[in-house]
Amino acid sequence: MAHFAKLGIGNIIETIEVVSNDIATTEQAGIDFLNNLYNSRDVWKQTSYNGNIRKNFANIGYTYDQTKDAFIAPKPYASWILNETTCLWEAPVALPDTENRYNWNETTTSWDLIDNEAE
Repeated sequence: MAHFAKLGIGNIIETIEVVSNDIATTEQAGIDFLNNLYNSRDVWKQTSYNGNIRKNFANIGYTYDQTKDAFIAPKPYASWILNETTCLWEAPVALPDTENRYNWNETTTSWDLIDNEAE
């Protein structure tokens, strides 16, 4: 199945539609099918779960960046930085380790260890 993201104002993703691979033999064929189906002239971009198309799978509320030809999630915290290669947001401080669980603390711009015993 092929997945298509409908772009709205500001290239914000409004919806995701699934089209059979038998119909969406090319990206344009999928776009034409959706616009014929909805009798519209909407702007659609194909997306893919495995990241082979446009870096990241599109979700509602994501932005399509035409220059990067990528779908980008909303920025989670003011201090986070966009990785220009992956188009994913990254904390300005690396996660201390992967054996413990942490929450990002935007006030201190650091990772707070989650007390597993309190849960």
